[in-house]
Amino acid sequence: MEENKEKACLVCQKNEDQVPLVELSYKHNKYYICPQHIPVLIHNPDQLEGMLPGASDLQAG
Repeated sequence: MEENKEKACLVCQKNEDQVPLVELSYKHNKYYICPQHIPVLIHNPDQLEGMLPGASDLQAG
């Protein structure tokens, strides 16, 4: 099981000292995303390919 140790947004890489972060659990790993990029996760998860393993398998909401 691989875990992202640094708390930073998947998309913009801002850390918890710069922006609020939301923790998400996916495929037994913890990831973080800032509120600005939550719409990407919901509406365009394929844009997270390379940042979130298996993102291309997620369906847009």
